[in-house]
Amino acid sequence: MKPRHQRLGLVLLGLLSLGVGAWFVLSAFQQNLVFFFTPSQVTQGEAPAAKRFRIGGMVEAGSLKRQPDGLTHSFVVTDMAQRVTVQYRGLLPDLFQEGKGVVAQGRLDAERRFVADEVLAKHDENYMPPEAAHALKQAQAARAQVPGARP
Repeated sequence: MKPRHQRLGLVLLGLLSLGVGAWFVLSAFQQNLVFFFTPSQVTQGEAPAAKRFRIGGMVEAGSLKRQPDGLTHSFVVTDMAQRVTVQYRGLLPDLFQEGKGVVAQGRLDAERRFVADEVLAKHDENYMPPEAAHALKQAQAARAQVPGARP
């Protein structure tokens, strides 16, 4: 085999290795990718039914219900336009409160309720996830355009 053919073979082998490596990285990235949706997007059917995603907004005042076992919780997340019921089994974060911002990660069940496996709460008085803050501003702007709606 000529040296020229050997170099070509090594270059092709190197390119093939890089391609396989890139495919593995992108495949792992795709499996761990979690998108954010607002309650309005979830109720409109934009959220995936079979995949995990995040939902964020405000915890509606008076919506938190605890089951007798002390670990199962139910609450409503709202973007001031739509509401989604969230069920969570586990300990809620210390900073979790009604009327405050929250992001929950999980999936929709057959009854279109959001079953969370992780709940994240704000970390100080002024913090809200950027996606949730943007969604709340959009929902308030949409509500302001509806005649007879309260701000």
